[in-house]
Amino acid sequence: MDIRALASHLGLSIGTVSRALNDRKDVSPLTRQRVLEAASALGYTPNQSGRTLRIGRTATIGFMLTLEHDSAVHGDPFFMALLEGVQAGLVEHGLDLVILLARKGEDGETFLRRHIARGTVDGWLLSGTQYEDARIKLLSERRIPFVALGRTASIADYPWIDLDFEGVVAEAMALLLADGHRRIGLVTPPATINNSHIVVAEYRAALVRAGLAADEALIHRGDTDEHDGEAATRELMALEQPPSALLLMGETAPVGAYRALRDKGREPGRDIAVIGLRNNPMCQALSPELTCFTLDLNALGLALAGKLVSIVEDEVGYVEAIQSRWPLNILLRESHKGGLPKE
Repeated sequence: MDIRALASHLGLSIGTVSRALNDRKDVSPLTRQRVLEAASALGYTPNQSGRTLRIGRTATIGFMLTLEHDSAVHGDPFFMALLEGVQAGLVEHGLDLVILLARKGEDGETFLRRHIARGTVDGWLLSGTQYEDARIKLLSERRIPFVALGRTASIADYPWIDLDFEGVVAEAMALLLADGHRRIGLVTPPATINNSHIVVAEYRAALVRAGLAADEALIHRGDTDEHDGEAATRELMALEQPPSALLLMGETAPVGAYRALRDKGREPGRDIAVIGLRNNPMCQALSPELTCFTLDLNALGLALAGKLVSIVEDEVGYVEAIQSRWPLNILLRESHKGGLPKE
């Protein structure tokens, strides 16, 4: 049944039925109730494309993912749990979530411009924020509702939630330094990724607080996936003065690191200390169990959805920047206990 048939059945004008269905104030409560009951009984569903044209809203939110570093292809369990929370948060407000996947190598700004021109969605969630991120600049200048999972150096005043990388590195470094480690290898994303700059800055700050100078040879920047974790570990352990501990800021880097260490006859948790970023399912089978960090991805997804809804529903379509760092909790296991310097 379409709206014309519904209006004819009720003996009302199409305009009155439309206003009742859209909860307009110029329709009496009695008429609104009558229309809603008839729509339910007769199986009326609105023509979404026509509704979109009339009110300029799609009732959908786009989550932009890419096939580059730090996206679904590198951390699928991370994004699946996160998206479940996002969807749950949006459905409460009558909004649907659509995943929009940019091709590998495709310019993010061009991708967004194309979908903005089409009016694909009402608001955006972004991930994999870059050190210089044209997507965020574009959406901010256009005052298009969005929230980013991450920060960028190219613009400060925009809505974001980011993982508390400062807290993660500070806590991991404090643990290793307190155990007596003085040469700590760091495996971090490439410099194009914004969180790499945050991680390296906090790593250096922790060494300064301990009265130590940073050795740039101990810092490896790469994809931080399993293959890079292995390559980085081989590179670091080949140094004339290899590290006694490793801090691996990648979802699956510890899997490769364990393999590389054992190929060199070094046992994690005994001959060398290892701390990972997150309790990724791929790392849960490692032995000894990996010391790493945990976070509630479902709650993070709900928070992202809540912040974006507050922007989408604002009358002017934009609000002042909402910014927060999402906490992670250390999970102390066995892998960080090895490699203590000999007295």
